[in-house]
Amino acid sequence: MKKIGVIIPCYNEEESLPLYYNEMKKVMEQMTNLDFELLFINDGSKDKTLAILKSLAKEDKRIRYISFSRNFGKEAAILAGLENISGDYITLMDADLQDPPSKLIEMYDLLIKEDLDIVGLKSNNHKNYGFIRKILTACYYKIIGTLSSTPMAPNERDYRLMTRQVIDAILSLTEYNRYSKGLFNFVGFDTKWITYDAPDRIAGNTKWNFRKLFTYGIDGIVGFSTRPLVLSSFVGILFCFIAFLMILFIIFKTIVWGDPVGGWPSLACIIIFVSGVQLFFLGVIGEYLSKIYLETKKRPIYIIKETNKK
Repeated sequence: MKKIGVIIPCYNEEESLPLYYNEMKKVMEQMTNLDFELLFINDGSKDKTLAILKSLAKEDKRIRYISFSRNFGKEAAILAGLENISGDYITLMDADLQDPPSKLIEMYDLLIKEDLDIVGLKSNNHKNYGFIRKILTACYYKIIGTLSSTPMAPNERDYRLMTRQVIDAILSLTEYNRYSKGLFNFVGFDTKWITYDAPDRIAGNTKWNFRKLFTYGIDGIVGFSTRPLVLSSFVGILFCFIAFLMILFIIFKTIVWGDPVGGWPSLACIIIFVSGVQLFFLGVIGEYLSKIYLETKKRPIYIIKETNKK
């Protein structure tokens, strides 16, 4: 019998877990031709998430859990799941039911019927997003789509069903700084997307604030494009050319009209502007250097404190 392995990263999801399990249980009861393993990754939760996982594991032998020694972040949780999950087909889900378990039936049927490697979900709307966040999200996908040579689908979710071959390819990418959406797209394979209306969280609060989303977005750009470095060189050359033209203009104006060089306010503004541009691109270079620094230290991406996985 074929098996589907489900990875569910959890951080302070005590309210969502029972609701998620009930929905997932309904799906497993419908897909009787398949075996299942549910692997919950407790990413250093401070609430009763781990206690609930232990209780569910006693109730259902298909449930496994891994508990980290602290919060390492969702990317670490995804990696831990990929490295420890079993199954012929693997999927990722959030416990808040914004990734509806019922969609797994459609995803599996499509994967088998069309002989695909990956079937993923793209959210058609963001009811829980504010106006500004919707605009920033759209802009981000346009930016990373322009900068990166790895194609990325706008509004794609981590929720996707993948074959074991795809998982093995992803695990062969051993970098410390991980951006899973990019890695999933980098390995290629035959992929098809299903568009759906993403529901609101069933319980609890989102763990993604603006700062975390911004940092995550920067990780995606830095991890999958070197064009910002090329852009910094281009801007440097452009400013040198503009400065050369301005020097020629000042010399010409002084010789022809005898007009002395003046205007310290405009000069101050120009100096501040150019200094700002320089500091910005130093920051860009620093971001790439910081990623190299983290890669060279070779620290573990996550540390397991407790698990029932054998």
